[in-house]
Amino acid sequence: MSNFAARLVISFLLLIGLFACQPSSKPEQPLNSPSQQTIEFDRLFTQFDDINKPGASVAVLQDGEIIFSKGYGSANLEYDIPVTPETMFHVASVSKQFTVFAILLLAEEGKLNFDDDIRQYIPEVPDFGHTITLRHLASHTSGMRDQWNLLRMAGWRLDDVITTEHVLKMVAKQKELNFKPGEEYLYSNTGFTLLAEVVARVSGKSFAQFTQERLFTPLSMSNSLFYDDHQKIVSNRAYSYERNGNGYKKSVLNFSNVGATSLFTTAEDLLKWSANFTEPTVGSPTIIEQMNTLASLNNGETFGGAYGQFISHYKGTEYIQHSGGDAGFRSYLARFPKQNLAIAILNNGADARPWELALQIADRFLKKDPPPPQNAIANAFLESISPKQISDSIELDEETLNAYVGHYWYEPEAYSREIYLENGKLMYSRGQDDVSVLAPISENTFKMLNVEGEIYVKFTESDEKQLMTVQVDNVDTYVSVGYTPVKITKTWLSQYAGSYFSPELSSTYHFSPENKQLKISHHRLSDHYIAPVKGDFFSSQVGDILFERDVNGEINGFRISNGRVRNLYFRKL
Repeated sequence: MSNFAARLVISFLLLIGLFACQPSSKPEQPLNSPSQQTIEFDRLFTQFDDINKPGASVAVLQDGEIIFSKGYGSANLEYDIPVTPETMFHVASVSKQFTVFAILLLAEEGKLNFDDDIRQYIPEVPDFGHTITLRHLASHTSGMRDQWNLLRMAGWRLDDVITTEHVLKMVAKQKELNFKPGEEYLYSNTGFTLLAEVVARVSGKSFAQFTQERLFTPLSMSNSLFYDDHQKIVSNRAYSYERNGNGYKKSVLNFSNVGATSLFTTAEDLLKWSANFTEPTVGSPTIIEQMNTLASLNNGETFGGAYGQFISHYKGTEYIQHSGGDAGFRSYLARFPKQNLAIAILNNGADARPWELALQIADRFLKKDPPPPQNAIANAFLESISPKQISDSIELDEETLNAYVGHYWYEPEAYSREIYLENGKLMYSRGQDDVSVLAPISENTFKMLNVEGEIYVKFTESDEKQLMTVQVDNVDTYVSVGYTPVKITKTWLSQYAGSYFSPELSSTYHFSPENKQLKISHHRLSDHYIAPVKGDFFSSQVGDILFERDVNGEINGFRISNGRVRNLYFRKL
């Protein structure tokens, strides 16, 4: 240890001793004191406590009682209307658990079965050659492509008026799934729009009417409704906003579809809903248990998803949660069953992160570990500056580092990574400004800095191919193969020129070479340029595009993927 480090340690230990000798200060006011809670929560929500900014509504339920409820900021920036506990927010995907609950109510009455084929109730859903059950739809394991991604790819704006009928017509045109039902988890809003339509068709009532009669009225959720008509007037509602320079602009939402989204409610009403999971007055304990049970894949594995909600862990505590986000609305509902605690936070500003605030609130109620003894603090400090920690990273000359510079392709998920040298350091680029520094710990192994978890990158060769192996937390391993990017010329780009049509989207894309770039045009989307990555693979704003060739090597179509939509086909006209 250096002399400087030794002096630093001695100073630190003396400081510990000094604090240990100080008399204890006056005890703080108990945390469960209403006044202390208000002070604590007001401090957390200071950023929203401004009538000139989008606001927040927060409510906390403990042992069946709402112990805190307050509004901050503005519900409507044009008229300076403040957020109050009665302000209704669009809560986006927090809606999904209500949709599943409605399905299970009908199942309990014998009007349907959770494992029924969706086509039994909605025959216009295509026959994909595999049975898609209501259970699959309720757990994001159906393999169905996501409605929002499909609509965006077809040229829709998400501030367009989008009805349930629009979604159903899009679904009816699909010819393929993302994967075989039950094989994977992949978030899909489509499933919950279909579930809401099942409720409507089986009950003979609109989904909004059914939930009003069977859920909201019995639970005295007087400030809740499913918004199935974008022209409907809702008293006391909040409007959503997003940042615009130093100010804000409206973030417009015109949804007229329900099930996956479109619940309007208050933080207090969401806590009434949460209380029903502890002492059910609507639905049976069997429904509650089913809602809170982890869903499983065909191989029996779980993935953290239950039905319309997710089961997570925070500081060793299990809790059940779901977030929501549409336009500028952000929402979060978390239940901690063992602690009999629930937290609801609703926002109308796109930059809000209610899930983070909810866990900060939870910290004030969850059992905390006792503070470590003073000698443990000192040991942790010594460990933090130990020679082992300091010497993890070594120095490599630029000639060695340059051997790893290049592009690497990960075939299973079809993405590229670039490794380049900057100021004597090896950089790992995911594209645009998403870059991490690689610190060498051996001649061919590097630690990725400033990322969550432990990520190591190792460079090797096999069969004259350069390999890059990325290991995450000693669990997941990703092996990418080095490749040489194509040399772009107008002649080379011209082979991709033409018009391509997707019957699944009823939409046509046009490609044309321009200034050594390939321009993509659509009658509703803005023109933009797509970048070649590897061979016939291009990256674009609407998704990753892989062109296909016929037996003669001529381009005859392409497939596009963008996360929740995989391999959607366009044929060349």
